[in-house]
Amino acid sequence: MCSGSFAKCLGITLIPLAILCVLCNILLFFPGGKPASNNDNITDEVWYFGGILGSGVLMIFPALVFLGLKNNDCCGCCGNESCGKRFAMFFSIIFAGVGLLGAGYSFIVSAVAINHGPKCVTAISNGTYVYPFVEGNYLSNQSMWEQCIKPSGIVTWHLTLFSMLLIMGLVQVVLCGFQVINGLIGTICGDCCGCCGGGD
Repeated sequence: MCSGSFAKCLGITLIPLAILCVLCNILLFFPGGKPASNNDNITDEVWYFGGILGSGVLMIFPALVFLGLKNNDCCGCCGNESCGKRFAMFFSIIFAGVGLLGAGYSFIVSAVAINHGPKCVTAISNGTYVYPFVEGNYLSNQSMWEQCIKPSGIVTWHLTLFSMLLIMGLVQVVLCGFQVINGLIGTICGDCCGCCGGGD
């Protein structure tokens, strides 16, 4: 497969992933699916915008670059058409690196959020939102989830959305990693390895 076509496939995959990550991050601003009465009631990691900035905005740029590689019509340099294509593939490695950083950031934020657990009201918090799972592994002990009285279903909401961000961030890291390798191959061989000597 031509490296440009492979990059286009990666771009097509990354765009819906980026949109889903943005949506997940936005939904996290509504604890338990309901508007928060106070910004302090929202889990801190939501404000780090891992899904919006990391796996969202920073991922759109690489995706668009990857989509355009197949249609790259750069006339080349020194009379060699493949030179322009090789430069474009090298340029895509830089954007893949940006995507790796963004997705990696989202992955780390999501992992930290899952480890900390959500903010919620407990029986002993006097109506204030606290982190009840700082001590103890609530992930393996679902009976601890009952400590969260309000908002209803906040633990499931928190885990589901941050787990989605975690998984999608990991997928984005893998896809951008593939493009780094693909970009190196394209830089060395041109758009198609079978066309090294004769352009596209």
